[in-house]
Amino acid sequence: MSGSKFDVIVLGAGAAGLMAALTAGQRGLRVLLIDHADEPGKKILISGGGRCNFTNIHTAADRYISENAHFARSALARYTPAEFIALVGKHGIAWHEKTLGQLFCDGSARAIVDMLMFECREGGVTFAFGKPVSAVDLTDGVYRVTVDGVEHRTPSLVLATGGLSIPKMGATGFSLELARKFGLPVVQTRPALVPFTLGEDEALFRSLSGVSAEVIARAGKAAFREAALFTHRGLSGPAMLQVSSYWEHRTAIHVDFLPDTAGDWLLEEKRTRPKATLRSTLARRLPERLAETLAERLAVEGELGNCRDTGLKAAQERLARWAFEPNGTEGYAKAEVMAGGISTRVLSQKTMEASKVPGLFAIGEAVDVTGWLGGYNFQWAWASGRAAGEAV
Repeated sequence: MSGSKFDVIVLGAGAAGLMAALTAGQRGLRVLLIDHADEPGKKILISGGGRCNFTNIHTAADRYISENAHFARSALARYTPAEFIALVGKHGIAWHEKTLGQLFCDGSARAIVDMLMFECREGGVTFAFGKPVSAVDLTDGVYRVTVDGVEHRTPSLVLATGGLSIPKMGATGFSLELARKFGLPVVQTRPALVPFTLGEDEALFRSLSGVSAEVIARAGKAAFREAALFTHRGLSGPAMLQVSSYWEHRTAIHVDFLPDTAGDWLLEEKRTRPKATLRSTLARRLPERLAETLAERLAVEGELGNCRDTGLKAAQERLARWAFEPNGTEGYAKAEVMAGGISTRVLSQKTMEASKVPGLFAIGEAVDVTGWLGGYNFQWAWASGRAAGEAV
């Protein structure tokens, strides 16, 4: 490929970059889509257990974390889950809804990548895959992008190379480095939607590896009712991944192990089943190994009928707000997304363009917008990619 001038160059062929490229291409613009990976959409392919949780029908701006809580509202309102569902339907891709509004392909996630690539080709997008970018410069309003020793020029550059999560898939901080190069501030990044690790004092719970239960998990003011999973390193499962995005290091998370109980339920158990033990009472509501471990920690001995009410009240209160103090997380290697990123303070909510760097756009995971688990981050990728693709 010889050096050429394009109307727009998109760096990164993930969800957001593909959407930006196909949108701009179908507007009649000359688009170059570049990715250092040898094929597009690698994170799409592994998402949702290989079935791609491609959106969530409950998408709303309050389900995203950002320094500017309202930033995502405009793009999300202008490209909705219904519009992406219509695109999926146009391509005959079968899908189904799981819990909490999560939509998955019936078949392989590759159908989503194939759909996006088809739409890119319909827009005449030029591809440069397996081609690392060696230099990006700005001179007199023209961005010069060097790929494989060849320089390409454009008035519009879209940063869509994602964040730091899952480095084994090729994730890098390239967009963040370019943002800093062009003077854009970056909000401190951290792993999000990530399992917790527990210290030696919680070794008893690590012995429950593989056991799961539906709980309410809380970190700060955030609370999620979903499954929690004990692992050989700590805590995982949807409830834990969700609160990890809100967790601050060296603080506790709190777990309600029995979210369907109310009031003095354990005193009622004492009245109606006085010969039952705490362990057997918990085992009727929780997996047996978990019930055994919780009962051991609570140290309520003997039959309930012989226990003091004050001790049972203390036990039920602890079961409703059990404190874990993670010593960390499993990091970017296991994080589904990166929190933080290019500051929204310097980007247009409508176009994703940098306010003081004309022609520079940032979209997707590289931006300081992080969604909940369950298709929200894909919807942000589609919406922010569409916003930039319409504005370049």
